[in-house]
Amino acid sequence: MAFDISRKAFIAGERVDMQGLASTLGVDRATLFRWVGNRDQLLGEVIWSVAEPTLRRAFDAAEGEGAERVSDAIAGFVVAVTEAEFFGVYLRRERERALRLLTTQASSFQHRLIGAFEELLVKENVASGATGLLPVRDLAYVIARICESFIYSDQITGEPPNPDKAALAIAALLGVVHERHSSADHDTNGEVGS
Repeated sequence: MAFDISRKAFIAGERVDMQGLASTLGVDRATLFRWVGNRDQLLGEVIWSVAEPTLRRAFDAAEGEGAERVSDAIAGFVVAVTEAEFFGVYLRRERERALRLLTTQASSFQHRLIGAFEELLVKENVASGATGLLPVRDLAYVIARICESFIYSDQITGEPPNPDKAALAIAALLGVVHERHSSADHDTNGEVGS
């Protein structure tokens, strides 16, 4: 129940507030913390619950095979994330916390994201990395960092998020040569999760 309420609030662009959540549930904060952990742990779970189905939809919609499919899938994911209004609201409202939860070991989010990318690389038989020098897990990590660089660029450098540049960088890393990705190529209707 606490998780569902928090997820709905997050998708509505509202701040996940532990005191308010405890009050809504009719419990004290100590009980709430026993149920869901601290706020960072709860947010990490909520964000992953939105990101994971978005990844699956992007993977399912991707075209091609091998490195081309991996590139297309991740480009679709980056487009969906950058177009999700509620996610942008969260990033602007809680900039430092968001970057810490999404890009470090402060939550399980990045570990799960890298694992999902690794799974796709293995499934599509992109053996031992595009350069032949990187193990698949390391390649998945580099792809995650490229995604972060362009999804969170407004928070990092002040430049607007640019899914097209992320798609081009990932395609180049994987050795995929094709037409430039465009956010118009991926119809997400602004939906990242349901």
